[in-house]
Amino acid sequence: MRILVLRALGLGDLLTAVPALRGLRFAFPRAEIMLAAPAWLADAVERIDAVDRLLPTAELAPIDFAEPDLAVNLHGRGPQSVELLKATAPRHLVTYGQDNWPSERHEVLRWCGLLQRHGIRCDPYDFRLRPVGERGDRIVIHPGASTGARRWPVERYAAVARELGSEVVVTAGPGELDLARRIAPEPFAGSLSELMDLVATARLVICGDTGVAHVATAYRTPSVLVFGPVSPGLWGPLRGPHRALWHGRTGDTFAGEPDPGLLEITPAEVLDAVGGVLCASESSARVTSV
Repeated sequence: MRILVLRALGLGDLLTAVPALRGLRFAFPRAEIMLAAPAWLADAVERIDAVDRLLPTAELAPIDFAEPDLAVNLHGRGPQSVELLKATAPRHLVTYGQDNWPSERHEVLRWCGLLQRHGIRCDPYDFRLRPVGERGDRIVIHPGASTGARRWPVERYAAVARELGSEVVVTAGPGELDLARRIAPEPFAGSLSELMDLVATARLVICGDTGVAHVATAYRTPSVLVFGPVSPGLWGPLRGPHRALWHGRTGDTFAGEPDPGLLEITPAEVLDAVGGVLCASESSARVTSV
């Protein structure tokens, strides 16, 4: 049996789909599961332990595969993603449509729910990745985000970094070096594999609603996350030693400027949350709305 899954998005999108992918693996242990996703995610895909082969695919681009026994749309509700999967001529297609899209549901639960509607059991809390080493003392600060709306001002990250001292490592994704250098003269800008290992073994992560936050969740690395236009109830950690700061505002996640709600979060709030996360003995995720 051959199963084709479409999730041609970013790092955080991939990691929120891990429980659904593992549900497919459990339901079809002998099947060949192929994931259509960007090639740069190859290392992260290997860590999931549920995918046999990555089919390098750009977002909403044709999929180089034909006639799967089962096609699963973990990309969206269509119509573009649905048509791309139909073009592969699958025997069966599992997808949402415009009329049954659960818009106000957490991203992890949304995809688990899709599969469960088709008799495929999923554990929404099965999102952990295998440890890669001992946890150290480094504090990772990642100031970047894919859109300006989710990018907390770099000056505020710099203020937090000054208070936390020499253990801080500032990380930069593609195109973010200049931003990161406004906090530290020599930011970390390694490969995806190196970034994931760094986050997996860090003492703490501080960042916005971005892929690095989901890496911290996957490795149970304590984190303080600053949310703006999107509620952490939809994209934040479901459980673990994490604190998501949010002032209750929603807005345009694709806007070029920081969301007004995000700007209401202060460095003092973040530093207070850092102390709470590092001292807390509980393991359940908390969302703070003020």
